[in-house]
This record gives sequence, C-alpha cells and structure tokens, in this order.
Amino acid sequence: MRIVIVGAGEVGTHLAKMLSNEEHDIILMDDDTGRLQKLAGQVDLLTITGYANSFKDLKETGISKADLLIAVTPYEERNIMACILAKDMGALRTVARINNGEYLLDKYKEKLRNLGVDELIYPESLAGKEIASSVKQVGTRQLIEFSGGKLVLMGIKIRENAPILNKQFEELPQIETEVRAVAINRASATIIPHGKDYIRNGDIIFFFTTRAFQNRIFEMTGKEIFPVRNIMILGGSRIAQKTIERLGDHYNIKVIESDKVRSQEIADKFENVLVINGDGRNIDLLKEERIERMDAFVAVTGNSETNILSCHMAKKLGIKRTVAEVENIDFMGIAESMDIGSLINKKLIAASYIYKYTLGAEVAQAKCLTASDAEVFEFIAKEGSKITNMTLRDLSLPVDMMIGGIIRGTNAYVAKGDTLIQPGDKVVVFALPSAIRKLEKYFK
Repeated sequence: MRIVIVGAGEVGTHLAKMLSNEEHDIILMDDDTGRLQKLAGQVDLLTITGYANSFKDLKETGISKADLLIAVTPYEERNIMACILAKDMGALRTVARINNGEYLLDKYKEKLRNLGVDELIYPESLAGKEIASSVKQVGTRQLIEFSGGKLVLMGIKIRENAPILNKQFEELPQIETEVRAVAINRASATIIPHGKDYIRNGDIIFFFTTRAFQNRIFEMTGKEIFPVRNIMILGGSRIAQKTIERLGDHYNIKVIESDKVRSQEIADKFENVLVINGDGRNIDLLKEERIERMDAFVAVTGNSETNILSCHMAKKLGIKRTVAEVENIDFMGIAESMDIGSLINKKLIAASYIYKYTLGAEVAQAKCLTASDAEVFEFIAKEGSKITNMTLRDLSLPVDMMIGGIIRGTNAYVAKGDTLIQPGDKVVVFALPSAIRKLEKYFK
C-alpha cells in the first residue's frame, strides 16, 4: 500500500514508525525540514518538505497513485484541504485530523465526504471517551469494550492481595472457560501467557470476558469495587470538556483551571460542574477543595509532568482512582513505573484509530494498549476466509497473537480451542506488532 502522511508531529511520527515495519511504501511530508531529517535517520521512509494545502507539494509525493492519505498536521483546515486536493488528484482514500467536534455531526460529515474527506479523526474526543470509560470502571488500568460492552478487555494490575498471585494459569479453572488471559505486561515487556506461566506481583494482565463475568475477574484479582460519585478534574482543556460531556449529569464534578477566561467558558457551558479558577499544582488549594473526599482524580492539563506528579500526589492523599493524560510518549514508561493509575495518550489513541485503514482485512475497531506495545483488533470474518475453515486449535495461529473472543449476532463468547468462527462473526484479536501482518491472511 502506498501511504502519504502529511504532518510529522507525534501522531504522524508514531504512525510512520508503526507502518514502516510493514510492507508499505510510506511518504511523510512536513514543512519542517529539520524534523523530517531527524526522523529519516530512525525510520525507513521517504520524506518530502512541503505544505499540506499545496497542489505542487502534494503532487511531489506521488499522491495520484496513493492508496491512502493521512493528514494529521495541528491545523484542521490544512488537513481538510489536503484531503480535498488529494482526492481530486487521485488518492483512493483520505483521513483528516480535526479539532472541531461540529464536523462529526452526520450532516457535516456527509458534506465533507462529498468534497473528498472520507474519514475524520478527533483525538481529543477519543481521549475524552477513554477517560470517561476509565473513570466509570474502577479496578482496571484499561478497559476496552466491543460491540457495546458485550465483550470486554480488562487490564488489571496484580497486587499482593490477589487470590491468583503466584499461581499458574492452568491452576485457574475459570481461565479458558469464562475468562481468557491474553497478555501479561511485566517490567515493560509483553508476554503471551501459557498454562505454565506464573502470575506475579506487579503484573498487568489483560483478560477477555463477557459482561456477565466482569465481577469474577475482580474477585480473582482482589479488586475492591466502589462507586464513583465525586470527580476532580485538573485542567479545563478540550479533553477535559469532552470527558465531562461523556460523563453526563450523574457525577459531582469539580474542575480546577488556572486560566480565568477558560474557567468562565467551562462554567457557562456546563451548569452541573463547579469550576475553580486557580493553580492545581497548589497543594493547599487542592486540600481546600477537599481533594481527599474525591472518588476519582483526572489530570488533563496538557503538561505531562504536571499530570503525572498531581496524580502521584492524589494517590498519596488516598484517592483510589486516578487518570493522567501523558502526551509525551517517552514519559509513558516512567509514569507506569510510578504506579499512578490509568494513563491516556491521545496521540496513541488517534494513531490506532487511523491504523485500521491500512489493513487489508475488514477491521471494525483497533485499539492500542497504553501499558503494552500490543494492539487489539476487531476483525470481521469473511465468507471463505482461512479463519472460518477450522477450529482455533487446528489453525496453528502465530504465537505472538491470541484470539480473545467473538461476537455473533447479539451474543458474545470467550474464545476456546474448539471455537469455530463463522462468516460475519466479529473476532477480537490481541496481537504484538510482529503478528499484525500475519493476521491479515486469516481474515482476507
């Protein structure tokens, strides 16, 4: 596939690195020559200095022969224009990053599609959705729902109180029946577990299960589930506002924002939210606002260091549920080692969302795991595809991936050795980067 990426920021760079390991022809364009030169020394791709809204520069990328244009500069107007120009010049499919939620309304999406913008990606909205989900579901480091929650992937941190601590997976009868463990993140390495593998203190284990057995996983891992009613959000960014929209009117939400104008805007926009204009790094202010009474604390200031340290402090003050936006990808490992709770990176979320358009098989959903270098995909099994030919046990699937479960009609099932996938099934697959291309041949 010939893929042109416009914008060498963190989203474009991460995508380029992901795709360069596969058999794609990648062209990366940006107006910053220095940024391109730095990346060219790290990744095998072609770089071109140019502007997203220039016919001449886009033509230089060979856009007329492109299978996919991905426009992810910080400027939505340039991204939209790049898609319009690229489609006019012959690109088969286009994706634009936006920062205006209005464009996601059906009537406007249709207008943009008619102009040549096939897909829209709004990273802040995706991040807000993920944060809201994380706040609602306590006990997990990451929760991903498939088909409206019929099947779920739960990332759980194992502590000393977990009943399954120091046991082998084969000792747990519920594993492989109602629950399927697909990965262990241990000391920054991702392991595909087998029956003889032990569960260790500090592991993050990813389990697939159906909605009915979520509480069983919490029992196995010793997690205390508590209701969340009071939430403090540090920072009034677009992500914060999208999170508030997703949470709705069922929570007591308090926002601390240092900018006076933005504080007033948020107060006007959300009648059910109490907005405090002040510096959230001030411990005295947080104590004055009764931080210790909060059930959850969310840090989305746009400054990774502030978010990490404030969540660390919130944990020390006894808040059980904390979520930090960590935009500097290099800080993700450090933040995870500090044990500050769930981590959100809108660039990784956006890159995963876009990544599905580069796969030959039909993919309904793609998600990155923040505590792992792995990806989770929701494939749709096609008539005659290899995945439907025999049971999972007989398929000899690659060792660097695992099928977690399937959704068939209105029902969801955890995958087992004797599972036979049928055409039309949605198949949820956990895969390390080395397995992704191998997967396609099973679903084409």
